[in-house]
Amino acid sequence: MREYIIRRLIQLIPVLIGVTIVSFSILYLAPGDPAAIIAGADATGEDIQRIRVDFGLDKPFVLQYFNYLSGAFTGELRSIRTKQPVLTEILPRFVNTIKLTVVSMVISIVMGIFIGVFSAVRQNSLVDYVGTVIAILGICTPVFWLGLLLILLFSVILGWLPAAGMNGLSHMILPSVTLAVASIAVIARMTKSSMLEVIRQEYVMVARAKGLTEFKVIFKHALRNALLPTVTVVGLRFGYLLGGAVLVESVFAWPGIGRLLVNAILARDFPVVQIGLMLVALTFVLVNLAVDLLYSYLNPRIRYWS
Repeated sequence: MREYIIRRLIQLIPVLIGVTIVSFSILYLAPGDPAAIIAGADATGEDIQRIRVDFGLDKPFVLQYFNYLSGAFTGELRSIRTKQPVLTEILPRFVNTIKLTVVSMVISIVMGIFIGVFSAVRQNSLVDYVGTVIAILGICTPVFWLGLLLILLFSVILGWLPAAGMNGLSHMILPSVTLAVASIAVIARMTKSSMLEVIRQEYVMVARAKGLTEFKVIFKHALRNALLPTVTVVGLRFGYLLGGAVLVESVFAWPGIGRLLVNAILARDFPVVQIGLMLVALTFVLVNLAVDLLYSYLNPRIRYWS
């Protein structure tokens, strides 16, 4: 197992290098001059050229890329806009986004599995129909529209929760729920499909024949095997939540990495965008590694190592 984890971590290197090459190329080829944006509308040509020289923007593409990599590994990379170390700007924002994503993921898992299990156990009942409607609405509802609707209802009309900012648990409720709704729907649909297949298996019938309670049959025997496809979806949805946090952070003025990256892209702030994307990619790959390891826990017959 240790060798497998080390091998997977080594495989991160080409993945991250690929992310940096693609993102750097897109930003480099995008229209607009970052030096002109920084200098402002009243800047002269000499001012713009001086900024290009200061940040190495006058050098060829390959040299700019390798300068970026060396700066990223040494921690000397600085923002073009603020001239501050990139990690100083990104890490607090990244931690805020991770907090929001983790809370949203927990809500998604708990609610999605709950709805999926009871929809499968009570198939074609009112619970099943309500769960199906919730799942369809969750998938079809745009995140930004749902966020504005929740602000209108719980902040403006009822006054129960704050509408924006980050100052305690109460500020996290609306954005995390908004971000979690679509994932609740997807996890619920996957859990229901898996449970419907599992509860018809012979070992579930044998468990019932032994006189076990329905709770033990469902949650101890059936659910553990039904969770394998759901775990796969959870790993993928975590990446979706990281990406979807951009809209939610904009709606709720949440100081996360999504808003920071949007502003950095508009200003063509190469270093901030590069490091931000690298952190998101690294987090997504590590989550998928954790999902692979969780497979072996849920089903001991699954092994990625000899």
